[in-house]
Amino acid sequence: MAKIEKSDAEWREQLTEEQFLVTRKHATERPFTGKYAETTDPGTYTCVCCGEPLFESETKFDAGCGWPSFYQPIEDANIETQTDRSHFMVRTEVHCAKCDAHLGHVFPDGPQPTGLRYCINSASLDLQPKDD
Repeated sequence: MAKIEKSDAEWREQLTEEQFLVTRKHATERPFTGKYAETTDPGTYTCVCCGEPLFESETKFDAGCGWPSFYQPIEDANIETQTDRSHFMVRTEVHCAKCDAHLGHVFPDGPQPTGLRYCINSASLDLQPKDD
């Protein structure tokens, strides 16, 4: 997959300030404030930066953590992970494979069938509604 690369100025033109800070500067939105934290609408969650399909609504669940949570991505190849040692802890960061947008983190405390919880910032997502 070819990576999308843009300057900070180009990303700032495309994104809101919150979207820019979360996706390009690895910020985190406050829990229970994101527009998709409570959403149950059917559809596909795509990367707000590049439109890459990331998660299906069928894999979203209420983890009670304040951020949208999913138990698996649409395709493993659409996301990448790396070790995040910020904030005096070790976590696994999740980012978009196509544009390197910071999405959130993945934890090993999710439901079956994967046992994973992809804890994702609403600001990094765009919900594409399912066609009826």
